[in-house]
Amino acid sequence: MAAPLTVSIPHSLGREEALKRLKSGLEGVPASSMFTLEQQPWVNDRMPFTVRAFGQAIEGSLQVEDEAVKLEVVLPMLLRKLWEPLKTVLLGRTKALLEKK
Repeated sequence: MAAPLTVSIPHSLGREEALKRLKSGLEGVPASSMFTLEQQPWVNDRMPFTVRAFGQAIEGSLQVEDEAVKLEVVLPMLLRKLWEPLKTVLLGRTKALLEKK
């Protein structure tokens, strides 16, 4: 099994507010032609998920902490080259939900 790829997304919302925003903001994320997101139920401050892209399943999770959200994914070797574009999409969506309003 490949080592997980981890990205930390800082925020200044506190754990409770960040969790609330992510829970509401990730509900019903539309599928695109490139990938679909299958969310699993939240367990405390962690949401496991599966992204399906190009016939491959990408396992991952979001872990909400006091000052950051950790995004972790395990990419099959075939999709390692797609990490940067996939990371850009996932980070963009997550950062948008965590912006101070």
